[in-house]
Amino acid sequence: MEQKTAPVLEMRNITKRFPGVIANDNISLTLHRGEVHSLLGENGAGKSTLMNILYGLQQPDSGGIWMHGKPVRLQSPADAIKHGIGMIHQHFMLVPSLTVAENVALGLRSKRHPLTNLKTVAHRIQELSEKYRLQVDPNAYVWQLAVGERQRVEIIKALYRDASILILDEPTAVLTPPEVDDLFVTFQQMAANGRSMIFISHKLHEVLQLSDRITVLRHGRITGETFPQETDRRQLAQMMVGREVQMAPNKSEVRPGSVMLDIEGLFAPGDRGGDAVRNLRLQVKSGEIVGIAGVSGNGQRELAEAISGLRKPRAGKVQINGTVLRTSCPKSARKAGLAYVPEERMRDGAIGDFNIKENLILLDHGDTKFCRPSGMLRFAKIKEHCNRLVDEFNVKTPDLETPTKHLSGGNIQKLILARELSGNPKVLIAAQPTRGVDIGAAEYIHKRLADERTRGTATVVISEDLDEIMALSDRIAVMYEGEIMGIVERDNASREEIGLMMAGVQRLNAA
Repeated sequence: MEQKTAPVLEMRNITKRFPGVIANDNISLTLHRGEVHSLLGENGAGKSTLMNILYGLQQPDSGGIWMHGKPVRLQSPADAIKHGIGMIHQHFMLVPSLTVAENVALGLRSKRHPLTNLKTVAHRIQELSEKYRLQVDPNAYVWQLAVGERQRVEIIKALYRDASILILDEPTAVLTPPEVDDLFVTFQQMAANGRSMIFISHKLHEVLQLSDRITVLRHGRITGETFPQETDRRQLAQMMVGREVQMAPNKSEVRPGSVMLDIEGLFAPGDRGGDAVRNLRLQVKSGEIVGIAGVSGNGQRELAEAISGLRKPRAGKVQINGTVLRTSCPKSARKAGLAYVPEERMRDGAIGDFNIKENLILLDHGDTKFCRPSGMLRFAKIKEHCNRLVDEFNVKTPDLETPTKHLSGGNIQKLILARELSGNPKVLIAAQPTRGVDIGAAEYIHKRLADERTRGTATVVISEDLDEIMALSDRIAVMYEGEIMGIVERDNASREEIGLMMAGVQRLNAA
């Protein structure tokens, strides 16, 4: 991409302060017509704040924004949209009680004002869904959608508005490798037609594949600007973190033991009727990690909830170390030795308004270690226990009284992992364990999962990140429409074969 013309966008000397922290420290960023400019950095580096300023969600303390050489004031998302800026948010900006079509139309002035023709909106959504392979039901309510499907709605919202500048915040998190390739072709076509994109991703290989230019942030400042042909994943990771990063966990030789998790003929209902999990059979042995790959919305969430007791199966049984679990009973699952790290950490894994200490003993506060027979809590024991977990799992927090919602995503995930692993589980279900966390936190979480494998825990890692599945797993099971299409040994697995199974194109005879 040639840069002969003036930038379509300039962010000049942007500074934004919050109590106790400078989120953006004199940052300048340019974007040219038809350019894909990637923005890298750990959580807390300032990426989201900078993009929220660009989208009008926040105002800078100093500095300004120029478009096509003229200063603009973006005081709201409506202002940004009027100037042709669209944003695909990492944390969904959707109303759960509305349908997909209603969410897409929300805030847009209709030609039939004050009425909106939702049939027309739904028809356009169908066209975009088919064109960009982002299948979603326009008439479904958002609360019924899996995480990945909600991400697709965010992508469709931006495409629906026909933005000339797109902020892409982790847009490929829930796509198969072939779908990512197709989406990148679409982005490249859009760039060739003059659209400009700011691409944010934790997947360094995607950044190298798609970008024209890469800017790296650390602690609110720009630490470097480079081009894909002049760098590699290891160098980018080091620029982000400020030290050498281990790109894949060291897994020691472990001989799998006896079957710890045995799932037989499991059927689990979905939120919209019908079975989301169908006749699923899977065994996981102690000392092994089985990765479950698949596009979001193919039964992975329902499977994890059925195993953990949060969703009542329609048929089948789940055993942990020979104990048949009672259906819809998380307490019996935990008592049998199950630990569960859910995919939506702030909905199912932690209570944001509770402090660190309260979340760490959330499931065990009635244990005799922490509670007297009278019902009074043993505060000294609780504090000692929580301090040990915070130190052991490197949870960065000012103190134990800090509300959990004030932590970064990576630290919240480490907090949940600390709580779940503190009971030395026999079986661990980790759903999307590094979704939305930075590369440093992901490195640490991967190490802890590898350590659990060495300890003898039977671990199931559910992830739409195929790189994560390939790095962690001993065996890989692929789900499509609630069924396992095949199970392959990691050493014999190919991305192409797994991608075909994820798309439902190929099924192995022996699953």
